[in-house]
Parts: sequence; C-alpha cells; structure tokens
Amino acid sequence: MASEELGQNIEGERPDIEQTVETDDATVTKTAELERTIGLSGGLAIGIGTMIGAGIFVFPGLAAGEAGPAAALSFAIGGVVALLVALPTSELATAMPKSGGGYYFISRGLGTLPGAVVGLSLWFGLVFATAFYLVGFGYYAVDALGVAGIAIGEWLVIPVAVAVGAGFTLLNVTGTENAAKLQNGVVALLLSILIFFLGFGLLDAIGIVGEPSAPETFAPRGTLPIFTVAALVFTSYLGFAQVATVAGEMKDPGRTLPMAMVGSVVIVTVLYVVTILVATSAFGAERLAEEGETAMVAVGRDLLGPAGAFAIVFGGLLATMSSANASILSTSRAIYAVSKDAILPGWASRINLKYGTPHVALGMAGGPILLLTATGQVEILAEVASFLHLIMYALMCVALIALRRDEPEWYDPEFRVPGYPAVPILGAVASFALILLMNRLSQIIGLAIMLGTAGWYFYYARDVTLRGAL
Repeated sequence: MASEELGQNIEGERPDIEQTVETDDATVTKTAELERTIGLSGGLAIGIGTMIGAGIFVFPGLAAGEAGPAAALSFAIGGVVALLVALPTSELATAMPKSGGGYYFISRGLGTLPGAVVGLSLWFGLVFATAFYLVGFGYYAVDALGVAGIAIGEWLVIPVAVAVGAGFTLLNVTGTENAAKLQNGVVALLLSILIFFLGFGLLDAIGIVGEPSAPETFAPRGTLPIFTVAALVFTSYLGFAQVATVAGEMKDPGRTLPMAMVGSVVIVTVLYVVTILVATSAFGAERLAEEGETAMVAVGRDLLGPAGAFAIVFGGLLATMSSANASILSTSRAIYAVSKDAILPGWASRINLKYGTPHVALGMAGGPILLLTATGQVEILAEVASFLHLIMYALMCVALIALRRDEPEWYDPEFRVPGYPAVPILGAVASFALILLMNRLSQIIGLAIMLGTAGWYFYYARDVTLRGAL
C-alpha cells in the first residue's frame, strides 16, 4: 500500500535534497525540503516559549497541592532529566538536522518499526500537549475578563481555547516565518514580565519588602509526591525537543541546535524553581491548591495588588499562547516527517505553493487538537503528553548509543555529548523511571496509542525500509 503513495508528487517540492525510501516493490528518490528561516533566537523562542506556559502559569497550584513547597524540587528534577536528554538530542540533531526530530533520529538509529511507533506517537503526544496549553489559555482568558470587571463563568474556557487553537493553526499555514516572529515577540515580552515579577517576589520571600512569611514544611507529604509531581509537570519540559522537530528549518544547525535546546532547558528550569518558591512563600501550598490552574493570578494580586494580578493574567495569556503556537508548529512537522518516509500517505507531506508550509499536516494537527481541547481534562492531557514524549526521549538516548557503536559513514555530528556514555544511559533510565510514577489511566492511554501506531505500521508501512541519514 505504501508503495502506491510513493509514486505521487509532493505539492510544492524544492529540488535541493534527495531522500530514498525502499519498499518491497521499488526504491524511490524524492526531493523536498522546507526552507531554513529559523535562527538561534527563534530556536530559543520555540523552546522557552513552549515550556514556560505550563510550568509557570498552570502547574504551580496543582503541583503545590501535591508536594507542598517541595514542588520546586519536582521542577528541578524535571529539568535535570530534560538536560540529560537535551544533550544526546543535540548530538543527534547536528548529525541529522531534519524536520521530525525524535522520529527521524530513532528511525535511523534503531530501525523503521521503533521510528514509526515513535513518530506517530509524537504526533499524538504533541496533540495532547497542545490541547493542555490551549485549555490553560482559556482559563487565563476568563480571568483576564474578570480582572477587567467582566465576570463570566468557566463555561467560556473551552470555547475560547478551541477558537484560539483554530486561529493558531491558520497562522502557521500562512508561513513559518510569521509564526516565528510572533513567537519571538511573545517570549521577549513574557520574559520581561516574569523577571520583574519574580525579582520582586524573591525580595518579598526573604523579607526585604513586605512582611516576612511564616516558614512552611518543605515536604509535608513526604518524598514520593516530589517524584510523582515531577512526572506530572514534565509536560513543562517538552519544548526543547520541539526545537529538534524544526531542525530542517534552522539556520546553521550545528551551532544553533545545541545552544537552543540546552539553553532553553537551563533558563526555564531556573524560572520554574524560583516561581514555586515565590508562590509558596506568598500563599502557602494549601491556598495555592485551592486556587487551581490560575493560582499565580492570586499570587500576583497578593504581591502587587491589581497591577500584579493584571501582569500575571497578561503573562499567562502570553505564555499559554506561545506554548500552543510552538506546539502546533512542531506537531505538523512530526506529521510531515513520517509522511515523507511513507509511514503516512504521501499527501500528508504536501507543501503549500503559496506559503511554503505543510498545510495538510497542519490540518491533521489542528483537528485532533481542537477535539481534545474540548474535553478540558488538564491533568490527563498533561500526563499523556509526558508519557509519549518520555518514551521518545528514552529511545533517543538508546539510538545515540547504537549510532555511536555502529558509527555509520554518514554519522558526523558537529556536537558530541560530554560524559558519554553515562549521560545518554542516565537520560534513558530517568525517562523510563518518570513514566512508572504516572497515574494508571495516563499509562493506559499512552500504551493504547503506541499499540495503535504499531498496528498502523504493520497495516500500512511494513514494507518500508529507511536507509541512513537522508
């Protein structure tokens, strides 16, 4: 079946790179590539912008309710795991700077079946993550109306989230450069707000301004919740890998990819930890838990009055907006990559002649995202996204070890992981460990998706063999 699709031309192809895919019937050479328009600032904006949304503006109330002030340590653990994976991913990405990220690396390092399962699962993982970000945006949009004096119930959260998701999908269709410009501007403004707010919050926490707060038990529920919360909030760290999914569109990838991935993880981890410390110092874990998804608005109001509440609401809108926008972009590139390799039908990788974007892949991303957004199930959306990404992260670390062992002729990365092989081994082990700490329903949904993708591979693409880095 896959071989029938290979004979079709891809709309809008550019003859600047060759790609060879073998089937039982034929070997077909196809040419197509997206333009390289994203620089270091764009890569950092995708990574930071995607991660900041959930970590700072949606999770503090949920995380503090489970782990107390020790939720700061949960975020730190997530950051360490992300860094252990970001370093191997950087090496793989400089050796194979192609759209598709983890799917591309795993399919070339471990074979077509693992690659197909990860590539298709990445599609769904990003869909779940994007829906999570959009629901967060809906909550902040309703709070923004409340700050403006327009009291509207939470019934508006989902309609707003769905409408914004549709808008971002259309924006990405009109060009990657347009989406990247929006991302750069949003992230720059967001970081300015956060640095000011967190700086003031730290001064308040240590008693230089305001009234000193009473100390609170760091880990009121013991050690285990610290690790279970780390598994929950790991959705906050999916952004660095999304940089790799647009590797085929980055300028000077040998330099910009490692800097964008590692830099975004380090910057955002620091921001997460400081945010939790400031929030629990201002309110205490119990009150944060009561406030839920928009707890940071209450923290802003407590620290700086109405101006603080407005700043956080505005920042929350920017953060969840940037997360959703970057994730829709990355979801479409994951679909584009597996279609280019004939794991999905060839029409899924068609490029719009007017805008130079994979418009069909964007449609295949946007549709499921809007459906999941309509469910409004914040924690399940977050954990399923984390589950599917952690599988990919673990297998990327394994793929790096396999490629280093075999050293194929085409494998020539511009960046090499320091501390090899300890770093990729620890990255794989830590990723699998976080999966085991998730709730059972998220694990079941994640496994069901993986089994479904394996079934699709055997039905549609079992005769496809991928050769080397193309």
